[in-house]
Amino acid sequence: MAKLVAIVNVVAWSGFWVFGYLALTAGEGQVLTAAVLAAFGAGLGVLAWIWLARHSEEIGFARAPNRGAMPMQEADK
Repeated sequence: MAKLVAIVNVVAWSGFWVFGYLALTAGEGQVLTAAVLAAFGAGLGVLAWIWLARHSEEIGFARAPNRGAMPMQEADK
């Protein structure tokens, strides 16, 4: 499953860059379509990237971030 999500991540970000470039350089009639597809690619890419980051923490590939209290919060106790 992780490999499938990684492939989706690459394809989504590729679509974002391609359609983002097309939105910036297209004529008036094609800008909206390219911008919508670029936004869809960015959204899907972010979701896939977050899923992969969480999955890598779960399986132990990446160290989980320190989500403890801030030093200022500890001093208030």
